[in-house]
Amino acid sequence: MHITPEGKKLVTLIPGDGIGVEVSDATRTIIEATGAPIEFEVHLAGAEVFKQGLPSGVPADTIESIQRTRVALKGPLETPVGFGEKSANVTLRKLFETYGNIRPAREFPGVPTPYSGRGVDLVIVRENVEDLYAGIEYMQTPGVAECLKLISRKGSEKIVRLAFEFARSEGRKSVACATKSNIMKMTEGMLKRAFEDIAPEYPDIESWHVIVDNCAHQLVKLPEQFDVIVTTNMNGDILSDLSSALIGGLGFAPSANIGNDVAIFEAVHGSAPKYAGKNVINPTALLLSGVMMLRHLQEFEAASTIENALLVTLESGVACRDVKGDDGGAASTTEFTETIISNFGKVSDKWAAREYKPLVLPQVSSAPDFVKATDRKVVGIDVFVESDLSAEELGISVEELSAASQLTLKMIDNRGTKVYPVTGGAVTDCTDAYRCRFIGDAVGDSDIFDLVAAIAQRHAWVHLEKLQEFDGAATFTKAQGED
Repeated sequence: MHITPEGKKLVTLIPGDGIGVEVSDATRTIIEATGAPIEFEVHLAGAEVFKQGLPSGVPADTIESIQRTRVALKGPLETPVGFGEKSANVTLRKLFETYGNIRPAREFPGVPTPYSGRGVDLVIVRENVEDLYAGIEYMQTPGVAECLKLISRKGSEKIVRLAFEFARSEGRKSVACATKSNIMKMTEGMLKRAFEDIAPEYPDIESWHVIVDNCAHQLVKLPEQFDVIVTTNMNGDILSDLSSALIGGLGFAPSANIGNDVAIFEAVHGSAPKYAGKNVINPTALLLSGVMMLRHLQEFEAASTIENALLVTLESGVACRDVKGDDGGAASTTEFTETIISNFGKVSDKWAAREYKPLVLPQVSSAPDFVKATDRKVVGIDVFVESDLSAEELGISVEELSAASQLTLKMIDNRGTKVYPVTGGAVTDCTDAYRCRFIGDAVGDSDIFDLVAAIAQRHAWVHLEKLQEFDGAATFTKAQGED
């Protein structure tokens, strides 16, 4: 936290693209009206920066500001789709290791939904920097793309502990862990195992695991059963958007990106350029992100003042077009902002703001080798090859080429299904990306190099994965149909 000579807490404000300027202005106006000792330092990121030719979308002066302030409030940024630039949103999260994304979803007065009256009040705690969002992708062949899903034990422990600590800070009673560990037993299973190891350290909080597709089903069927849900990056992205639909849409969906050193607060919704400059946008999502920011800065009184005033405003029937529609007496962005400020000091009889305690950030070792193995050995190699041959033709060819190798071809699969040797009459519509699995005893790097060189005489290899055992346990999965 950076304190100015005047005793104010300095915050980097990134207005954002499209409607970002309007919702940022509204949020800043409301926060400043509380008298909280906050000073904003405005910097750019997003579309205007991309247009200047900076591929990250985040200029050096913005990065330097966040490094100094340690806290940022960010409007929505436009993300290029389908071409080279990285998402500026993801860039900021990764640059500052904001490993936890906290996304609340609660019912609001005056915002009718099919779930009104059921008391939906839940929080998605999403791992924020790894998983498929590491963005490590390759074209294996002209027609087959690959994305690496990376889940670490360290990242899993950090997000699980954050979920439990956040539950305690808000007086919540349960944490559910949502994974797809029934299919991805090593990656998604990493989070599940970390959760089950850590949960007993929080005996005051109920914990359970749920398969993520069932979690989505249950969120639609009975959302009030959930309090806090912790999950992996992509799962969390999807579930949090689903959750916001339960309570009125993305216009009511705030979020906090939490790291050990830096916190970035932002609305979940996008930049909606077609509404930019029309003074019709609901600023609630970014305003509630600002409330989360105030609590992070331990300005609890200002945060409570804003949250209560927002609840009173919505309860009174004042809302923007996303609630009222275009012909329903919707308030403009500025009218909504002014009404909230006029309601400072008021408290609803029916809709209470939560009581909060300071969030205790988990302390997890920063050692790169977070998990150590006492014993390890290489027992084989997967060689990914590009080939237009049939599975049988490829299998015969590879067996011939590897006849002198210390390793033996066990099987070939295509997109995870064994296709050679053929057993059981399975029908697989193959692509030109095959995986050839070789096994052996005491496999050394020279054995692997010799094998790959032999295969390369006829076939293009594109990717290698060592098959290892750590402390006697296999560290790789089997293909469908592999014995």
